[in-house]
Order: sequence, then structure tokens, then C-alpha cells
Amino acid sequence: MDPTPAVPAPQLFSLAGQNVLITGATRGIGAACAIALAEAGANICLVRRPGSSNDDTANAIAALGRTVKTVDADLADLDAVKGIFAQALDAMGGEIHILVNCAGIQRRSPAVQFPESDWDDVINVNLKSVWLLSQAAGQHMVPRRRGKIINFCSLLTFQGGLTVPAYAAAKGALGQLTKALANEWSKENVQVNGIAPGYIATDMNEKLLQDPVRLRQISERIPAGRWGEPRDFAGPVVFLASAASQYVCGEVLVVDGGWMGR
Repeated sequence: MDPTPAVPAPQLFSLAGQNVLITGATRGIGAACAIALAEAGANICLVRRPGSSNDDTANAIAALGRTVKTVDADLADLDAVKGIFAQALDAMGGEIHILVNCAGIQRRSPAVQFPESDWDDVINVNLKSVWLLSQAAGQHMVPRRRGKIINFCSLLTFQGGLTVPAYAAAKGALGQLTKALANEWSKENVQVNGIAPGYIATDMNEKLLQDPVRLRQISERIPAGRWGEPRDFAGPVVFLASAASQYVCGEVLVVDGGWMGR
């Protein structure tokens, strides 16, 4: 592993000249992360669902003066996923320095009724697509001895949750995948880490936010006294994408307002 640069601390967080490939960035946490990375100086390639008309993130990045490109792909289509990294390389001039796997889906149902099709969808999007993209990134980054991979895990990387068996299984495995890749690639100067969001006010948690009983139960348990917001991930993602985290390997950074501390 290369040593951490001996520069003033603020410069450690600069992403000037870096190219980022990020999934799940058209809204919510992913959008906030993509914009934060661009604010730190990076150029961004966004993976979007085919037919998406949401250009808000791309427009915000372009307004910062950064290069922004898009690759259209459905992460549930694993054949399409296998082509994403090559398309991003072409779009970004042959170099990707940072991969952020932020996309995810949720399906809720009691375990005794959980449909097999929902299980497959959640596992494919939340785990297998991450593996395929990370493997492609490793094949690019390891020979160059330079790269960062950031996987968005969950509190259910550590806990079981309720009525979300597939999501818990995928996010638990994602935490282990993050560690496994870090074990192999840290010595090659490729840092692999994760971020585990707590309860965040986004579309994925809409059902919880609309359930007054669960909303109260969850809110009362958060030491910070509030649900998180997408912008709460701007600092953590820039940290893990930058030279400031050069010696951070195989960690899952929990951003949860203190939930896990309970």
C-alpha cells in the first residue's frame, strides 16, 4: 500500500482529477453522494435505469463545472450489469478511480410468505450486481495499484430486521464481501470499505415513515433524536473516496445517529 500523502489535511480530501462511477445516484443518498464527490473535485459517471428522466443530479454536477456522463442499465439485468464498467471506462476516458455501489431495492413481506421472485430481485440488485461491478473495478484498479471501492451496506449488515429477509441476507453478505475484497486488494493500494446508513428519510423507507407506530418506535430509539438525511453522507463518502482514508481498509462506517450504540 502506498503511504498517506504528506500534505496539509484539507488537501487529503481533494478528489480533483478523479473519475467516479456511482450507482443509485438519481435520488436520495446516492444523489447526495454524487454531488458531494463532485464538490470535492471529481468527475462523475452515473448509472441510471433505462428510460429515467431524472436529470437533477447530472445537472447539479454540471453546474459545478465537473464532467458528468451516464450509463443506462437495469441492475436487475445481470447481463447488462456486466457491461457497465466497460461503458463507464469509455465514457470517462479510460480511467475509473472510485466505484460507489449505492443502488438498492427493498421488498417487505413476512418470511413465511416472502415470494421467491422478490428474494431473487433483492439478492441480484443488492449483492450480485455489487459483486460484478466490484470485480470489474478490481480488474481495472489492481494492475494500476490505485483505487477506492465504497459499498453501501445497512444496519441490517449487523441486525436481522423485520419482514425483510432478502434485504438482511444481501446486506449481511455485502459486509463480508467488503472485508473479503479488502483482504485481497489492500496490499495492491485499492481500499475497499462500506457505509452503513441508519434510518434515513428516503423513498426506500416510505412505508416506515407512513406507519405511525413504527415511526414512533424507531424515532424514540435514535440517540440523535432525528432520522438521517441524504446530505449526512456527503462527508463520509468523500472521506472514504479520498487519500484521507488511505489506511482504512475493510471497514463498514456506520452513519446512524447513534442507533448501533444502543
